[in-house]
Amino acid sequence: MSANQALVLAVPKGRILGELVPLLHRAGIRPEAAFADEDDRRLRFATDDPRIEIVRVRSFDVATFVAFGAAHLGVAGNDVIMEFDYPELYAPVDLGIGHCRLSVAEPAHLGAGDDPARWSHIRVATKYPAITRRHFAARGVQAECIKLSGAMELAPGLGLCQRIVDLVSSGATLTANDLVEVEVIAEVTSRLIVNRAALKTRPVEVSAWVDRFREAADAA
Repeated sequence: MSANQALVLAVPKGRILGELVPLLHRAGIRPEAAFADEDDRRLRFATDDPRIEIVRVRSFDVATFVAFGAAHLGVAGNDVIMEFDYPELYAPVDLGIGHCRLSVAEPAHLGAGDDPARWSHIRVATKYPAITRRHFAARGVQAECIKLSGAMELAPGLGLCQRIVDLVSSGATLTANDLVEVEVIAEVTSRLIVNRAALKTRPVEVSAWVDRFREAADAA
């Protein structure tokens, strides 16, 4: 992208937007009205600052857009950052929003007497196969990962596997599907991520936005 073009900020669709918009305002970014219109199908939006535009993409795609330079900055959960582990990404600011955890869960009848420390091999349904394999390999457990994009909680009841690795917030969805958490892999919050090449080629602009986001997060 040309140095004369506006910087592009990639933000995730979904529930996190409700927490993110006030933070954007504190950072001095007010998207055009269409950004808040749920019926608007556009994915790229102007802001009241001509130096920055916003693109709205799936939460799992934010890291990819930033890593490959399609966006200069982005907002992504550290679950996504950990899963892809792109060397092109720098995550300088914890925004303190999107709090949840990445956990291992299993049917309640197993959880009562199960000890994860005694596992040697497990089959897991997850959309985080890289994190899951690394987590269990660190203690010598072989994890066979079945990648799913959603409805993880159905997998144990339908015999696909006995355990899942997924994001947990209140735990209500697990309870509704007769599952219990047995291990927390990571606490998750959303971070500001930056393309390292953009930071080198446009250091003044990118660093200024990093500072604004840090101040906005600290002011929350």
